[in-house]
Amino acid sequence: MSATHEVLEIGPLEILPEEHLARAAGRPLMLSIRELRLLTELARRADRIMSRDELFSLVWGREMRAGDRSVDVYVRKLRVKLEHALPSWSFIHTHFGFGYRLTAECKQGANDPFTSD
Repeated sequence: MSATHEVLEIGPLEILPEEHLARAAGRPLMLSIRELRLLTELARRADRIMSRDELFSLVWGREMRAGDRSVDVYVRKLRVKLEHALPSWSFIHTHFGFGYRLTAECKQGANDPFTSD
């Protein structure tokens, strides 16, 4: 049995799903299990737009009911925590009518040590 530990890196964000840990620039993020699972599923499909239904199914393990806003609520919570930890970066991007995409983007004019010249 091989002991492979998945490490997902998105800019200055590092996610270690098996350890239930996410780090922002090396500092641990305080995330709920649901927030970590949502972030992990987005990171596993970085740069790809994922529908709310797809995210709900992966994170909650069942089909989303009509009108359920759980994914939106948890995306907002994650955005707040990521913005607080890494204010010069944006990670979760909304594609109206489609879903969400995780991509690390340094904000315009931000001076961040993780950008390359």
